[in-house]
Amino acid sequence: MTEQTNTEQPNDEAQFMIQRIYVKDLSYETPNTPAVFQQQWEPELNLDLNTTSTQLENGVFEVVLTVTATVANNKTTAFLVEVKQAGIFTIQGAATNQLEHLLNSFCPSILFPYAREAISSQVIRGSFPQLVLAPINFDALYMQQLQEKKNAAGIKEEQASH
Repeated sequence: MTEQTNTEQPNDEAQFMIQRIYVKDLSYETPNTPAVFQQQWEPELNLDLNTTSTQLENGVFEVVLTVTATVANNKTTAFLVEVKQAGIFTIQGAATNQLEHLLNSFCPSILFPYAREAISSQVIRGSFPQLVLAPINFDALYMQQLQEKKNAAGIKEEQASH
């Protein structure tokens, strides 16, 4: 029989855990009913996304993905749905750039399917045709945001040197 010793070894890998996923806020408006139901249905979707994160305690973060879907029909707002889908995540041992990526890309990609379902469900309850939102590449959006910040910083440096 061998005896095992419990020696703690430092873990160089980041640790990630989902603690909770929840709807923080949900808003639904149909400002032009019932007239909108009498019109030919030719919807135009405008989708806005926003992500915020807050450190709750050491290594614990709340990430809130806000998705606002506004659908117009014949240039009149048919409905507007906004959901703030939130999650509490434990992230330990991540380098700063890795932490930023997790909070601004990875966590929102986890939250989006829940937000999409909440929006779709609310639209159906409002007696409108189902709204199916396509998947979103949050990695690409995050990289685009980083590039825009880099370009803006370059412009500021160029203006400061003149």
